[in-house]
Amino acid sequence: MTAAPGHAVTTAEAAPDALVLSAWSAISPFGVGGAAFAEGVRAGASALAPSDGPFPSAALVPDFSAQEALGRKGTRSMDRVTALAVSTVGRLLEECGPQLLAQPDRVGVVLGTGSGSVQSIMDFTKDALTGDKPYHVDPALFPNTVMNRAAGQSAIWHRIKGPNTTIAGGALTGLLALSYATRLLRGGHCDGVLVGAAEEYSAQRAWLEWRGSEGAAAPLGEGGAVFLLEPERAASAAGRPVLARPLATRFRGFFDPAGAGEALTACVRSALADAGVAADDIAFVSTDGAQEDAVAAALGRTPEWLRCAPLVGDTSAASASFQLAAALATGRSGHALVTGVEPDGTVGCTVLGLP
Repeated sequence: MTAAPGHAVTTAEAAPDALVLSAWSAISPFGVGGAAFAEGVRAGASALAPSDGPFPSAALVPDFSAQEALGRKGTRSMDRVTALAVSTVGRLLEECGPQLLAQPDRVGVVLGTGSGSVQSIMDFTKDALTGDKPYHVDPALFPNTVMNRAAGQSAIWHRIKGPNTTIAGGALTGLLALSYATRLLRGGHCDGVLVGAAEEYSAQRAWLEWRGSEGAAAPLGEGGAVFLLEPERAASAAGRPVLARPLATRFRGFFDPAGAGEALTACVRSALADAGVAADDIAFVSTDGAQEDAVAAALGRTPEWLRCAPLVGDTSAASASFQLAAALATGRSGHALVTGVEPDGTVGCTVLGLP
């Protein structure tokens, strides 16, 4: 479980071995599949609905359950976030075809998470304190309490045998996962990486967010988005399109909340310089809504904003992955910027080249 520092891929590296995003899929409050997410984002339709929890509304994946999505075999003890991750990875593999896993040990999985399943952790802890002796708890439920459950189960379920990594970095998790996946490929550890993040909605998570923010947090959402990151020549050989080129990814820390804006401005400027992209060339910014003035300051203008959080809620660890998916869903060309702020002290951004 790693939170990786930023790795920049400069314009000079945009050669035949440049890394590209060549496929993606999502399970979101808009429905199952990337097409449903893209349609919802392009329509600007909110997926929020009335909720019985502490928040008046929430955005849940409609009619989703592990059994319905994956079948009854092997899903009896599977928690929601794991089922979301396994299902999203499965849909991406279906779209790419069986050839992608012709050498399963050369395909990696880098999956982001918040705390794993908050519901599973709290339920298991409660059973340990209140359950009947001698066993107290159901041992089959224990795997759901560890952070790498979703990533590990995704690999086991789909027989992926390459490097398997769990990333946890709050709102920046999706960008951190992309940075880590880039380094896995650059280091020759695999030939392709399924990279993304997943998050579940539960009453337990809702109450934690509510109390932690004293009721000021945004409505919550859930879902997962996963991308295929691979060398451009591999995508071309397989007949997959170049959807985006991650040109640079940068992260920066801040100690005082008042310093978040300054840190993000510096972060964006550094990423643009590394990518060799002028601020005027950024067509739009996929934002989580935080510190947008700082992004505008870095660009020297107010850009066109793409905001998916108001549509699907605060998806926590999956936020940045949904922002990446939203950028791809526009179908636009040029350059885009994806930005994020983790209130605990980190900012980050990715510069995308959209063909």
